[in-house]
Amino acid sequence: MLGVGVSAQAGRTFADSQEAPAAAKIKEYRALGRTGFKVSDIAAGYIQDEGVLRAALDAGMNYIDTAEQYPGHHRVVARAVKGLDRKSVFVTTKLEVLEDKSKEGFLKRARKCLEDLETNYIDCLMMHMPEKAEILKTEGFHEAMTQLKAEGRVRFVGVSNHGSFWFRDPEETMEKVLLAAAEDGRFDVFLMAYNFLRMDEAERVLEVCREKGIGTAVMKSTPVAIYYGLKSRVEQLEKEKKEVHPLYAEGLKRYKDKVDRAEEFIRKYNLQNQEEIQEAAVRFVLENPNVGTVCSVPKTYDELDRFLRLSGTRLSDLEKTKLAAYRQGCGELYCRHACGVCEPACPRGVPVNTIMRFYQYYAARGREREAMLNYAGIPGARADVCAGCPGHCEAACPYHVPIQGMLILAHSHLAVP
Repeated sequence: MLGVGVSAQAGRTFADSQEAPAAAKIKEYRALGRTGFKVSDIAAGYIQDEGVLRAALDAGMNYIDTAEQYPGHHRVVARAVKGLDRKSVFVTTKLEVLEDKSKEGFLKRARKCLEDLETNYIDCLMMHMPEKAEILKTEGFHEAMTQLKAEGRVRFVGVSNHGSFWFRDPEETMEKVLLAAAEDGRFDVFLMAYNFLRMDEAERVLEVCREKGIGTAVMKSTPVAIYYGLKSRVEQLEKEKKEVHPLYAEGLKRYKDKVDRAEEFIRKYNLQNQEEIQEAAVRFVLENPNVGTVCSVPKTYDELDRFLRLSGTRLSDLEKTKLAAYRQGCGELYCRHACGVCEPACPRGVPVNTIMRFYQYYAARGREREAMLNYAGIPGARADVCAGCPGHCEAACPYHVPIQGMLILAHSHLAVP
């Protein structure tokens, strides 16, 4: 008698006798605006594991998003790209407009990017997160880009935006900044926030990009993990029977009340599987023909495989129903990227959108240390001052997000002990 799990074929295991699933590959490529490049519909975002990034490239991903501000990432990209046909990969990096706005300053930083990336040219060098439209016109940046293009060191110029940082002083939305960039005419590619809970502003920008031939890459496409992360934190506090500061109690109660109501929708529409909702969220973005590519940030080979299997796919009717249910039942538990509508109402100047973005890095991206350092570096009020506030931000939020409680929970994770 053969042992359990063994077939009659020369002692092969049962698993060996089954046909292995085909390796996931990119199935669709799209025009990246006027660049002429055919970009994979799923792209490589801030993937920190060199092996995972190389596997993504081997599977057909051909767009890499990085930035001067991503610690050590240029070196990771350089090693992952080594040995590939350089023309087959579209590498973008980003420079923030800092105090030194001179042409020479931008040239020096761009050349350091080239050195760290170990490449002769950058396909698209982006202005990183300009917080208001007037920054787009920084002449030192454009003079440097003109020279680098003439030298063959930069092919295209782009801009990234997913809302302002607010604690620095500007007050302009992603839509306003990117529409101004489109009108400016010197930017070839946009990297922007877009998802099934945050549509209107982005869709207007995407339509203008189509009209003007601007390539588009999307980030922040899966606004799901924040809810699950904050929910687990509440449950953890309850399980540990830790006393919540009484000044926090009301904000947490409003948050918990909405979580409880959301749970009804989760049970009714079988939304317990976070991965299924995230996959449907990516497919929602891929449905838009004005999107060039969606940046993914897999941390493991299994996560990479799941992203690759989304390539070339579209939403099923069941997934549309689930996203609609999630939007209705859980949409109030998502602080919209690139929003900031509530922030002028805060008398203490808390940068709500920025704090929740840092918390997404912590909870959904595995970038805990970076998120905590960023949070510690906020040069003004942080979420600890939300204690005892009547909730001006919540009253101003058009999406009815219980943001005070969410800020308190985010602070409990992000604040260095």
